[in-house]
Amino acid sequence: MGSPEKLVMVRYGELFLKSESVKHHFIGMLLRNIGKALSASALAYHYETPRGRILIYGNHPEKIAEVVSRIFGIVDVSICTRTSTRLEDISTEAISLASENLHEGMSFAVRAKRQQKTGLNSQELGTLIGSAIYDHIPGLQVDLDNPDYELFVEIRDFGGLVFDSRIAAPGGLPWGTQGRVLALLSSGIDSPVASWLMMKRGCEITHLHLDAGRWAGKDVTDAAIENHRRLSRWCYGNPLNMVIANSEFLYDRMDQLRIPPRYRCVICKRFMQRVAGHLMEKEGALAIVTGENLGQVASQTLANLSVISEAVTVPVLRPLITYDKEETITLARMIGTFDAHPGDLACRAVPSMPATAAVLETVKESEQKMDIDEIVRKTLSDLRFVTAVNCEILKDGGPRCFSP
Repeated sequence: MGSPEKLVMVRYGELFLKSESVKHHFIGMLLRNIGKALSASALAYHYETPRGRILIYGNHPEKIAEVVSRIFGIVDVSICTRTSTRLEDISTEAISLASENLHEGMSFAVRAKRQQKTGLNSQELGTLIGSAIYDHIPGLQVDLDNPDYELFVEIRDFGGLVFDSRIAAPGGLPWGTQGRVLALLSSGIDSPVASWLMMKRGCEITHLHLDAGRWAGKDVTDAAIENHRRLSRWCYGNPLNMVIANSEFLYDRMDQLRIPPRYRCVICKRFMQRVAGHLMEKEGALAIVTGENLGQVASQTLANLSVISEAVTVPVLRPLITYDKEETITLARMIGTFDAHPGDLACRAVPSMPATAAVLETVKESEQKMDIDEIVRKTLSDLRFVTAVNCEILKDGGPRCFSP
């Protein structure tokens, strides 16, 4: 081959463990998602798919790497230089790259892999390339356990790949391989993380936000829309849809009929799932997703979660069920949905002493008194539809109706 060229190498993880037919389908979906994300970013590219890798070529490898490092199904990404398979050419490029980062007194290691089954093994290749670097740059030390600098080399049938960084990507399964779910999305920390975790497992997402109107802080709905916008960064090139349902009627009715305040949270959660259950078929969703966590707040005791789940017969997924709050916050920071100053997100319907073990029959009696089915119908008649694409709110569809 000619002179060395820059490219982006993509690694995928558990996709490699699938059966051949499933792996072929999943990699096809991954390539589709890569293509959509790069096209949405106005980046020209072409790719190759050698075994276990995706090689992406384009004029802006740094930008390509930044975009694809947010695509689900990808484990990590490296900007590489491709050489011939000749050891001399690989060593020359390794010396060039190392010289930009290494100087006297530093330690280094070369991590080599090879595809061929004959000739030098990986350890021997690493030793030879490391020796070439050592001889070229004075005053270095070799440290295979904890080096200051690492250089990686892969030798494959088509050539050598030389690189010195691995950009972490989210892993998981490609967006769209597991069907669609309807995720309840609030203005808080937990539900955006729950939605992201389902995206990571290959699910397409429709968000549902219940707008409590005057019963909620003035910034609640805007903050939920902002969460929705930020999450669209993780499915670049694909529209992310959101339904906003007016739920003010629910709180008005509970207040008018003097429903025992201690049951409000459980009734509210059951109501959310009822509304989601009606919207699922329209959205083509197979399950409801919530940000609930076991024991985090009064409504999330095991006894209350059992009562809440009874409201619907469809699957309810709770990906955060075992997470500590700090674990959730760490993830929220990483995915970009954490906001240290979110504004007025108060819920004005929260009781001072909520029930921690609500009795199902008592809750049902209150719902019957309220005519909960009529409230659900009224809520479904007052919907807004918001679409986010590429981290921008593309469309706010305004009010629309849905008849259950």
